Parts: sequence; structure tokens; C-alpha cells
Amino acid sequence: MNARATRTFAAALSLTAALAVSACSSDSGSGSGSAGGADQAAPVVSGAFMPEPVNTRMAGAFMIIKNASKTADKLVGASSPLSDDLQIHETKDQKMQQVPSMDLPAGGELKLERGGNHIMLMGLKSAPKVGDKVTVELRFEKAGPVKVEVDVKERTYTAQNSTAH
Repeated sequence: MNARATRTFAAALSLTAALAVSACSSDSGSGSGSAGGADQAAPVVSGAFMPEPVNTRMAGAFMIIKNASKTADKLVGASSPLSDDLQIHETKDQKMQQVPSMDLPAGGELKLERGGNHIMLMGLKSAPKVGDKVTVELRFEKAGPVKVEVDVKERTYTAQNSTAH
């Protein structure tokens, strides 16, 4: 009985160590942010960019948000020092409309891309130029906030990974 208890304890200790190591390793792609609640892994952001705005009225931000968690989440808001009015926009039938949130499926991704869903920055405080970086904080229903550095690109720039699945 004593040997069995020792083996059970050793197995539990090994499992705990394995879980701790796997929780510490994460995919940190370019433009990724970090945050998260205790039970919800932080979404990982890649390919974040904004075409150089023509004026200070508005600009769009595009990126891919990956959810490695086994729990679905929602993008519910965004903020930035560049604008006091960031909106989540959905594009359906070539019409853009503001929505309160967007689904981020468990183990899936949310693509924010030209001609599709995106984040719109309204009433810019200044017009960023190509090469600048704009900080955007994404807010999620379950995961904590994620800060993203958005690269300002040429107006004609299109992400290399913007193919729909």
C-alpha cells in the first residue's frame, strides 16, 4: 500500500509538472500581445497592420486573432491612444456595419482583413505615417485585454496570409 501511494503521488507530481511546463510555453508570433485570465489563455495576434490613412477621419486595422484555448471567446471592444472611438465592423454583402462583438471560436481564429471584418478607428487624433506603430488594446469577453502594435503600411498593402479558408 505504501509503494502504491508513492507511485500515485509521483504520477500526480509528474502530471502537475507537465501541465506547468506546457502552460509556460506559448506561440508568440509577431505583433502578439499578452494577457489573460486564470482559466482563459490570451489570444495571440499576428499580422497586425493599418494602411496609412488618407486623412484623420478614419482608419482600418486588420489582423489575425488566434484562440488556442478550448473555450470560445468574443472580441468585445478595442481602444487606442490614436482615437477615442474604435468600432468593431462586420462586412456582409459588401456592406459595413458596426457590431457589438465578434466570435473567436475555441481553437480557431478570427480574421480581420480588407474587404471583410475589421476594427475601425474613427476621428483620429493624428495621421500616422508608413513605418509608424499604433498601439491598440483588444478586449475580450473571457480573456484579458491584449495589447497589439499595429504596423502602419502603404495604402495599397495587402497581407500575405489573407486567403480565406
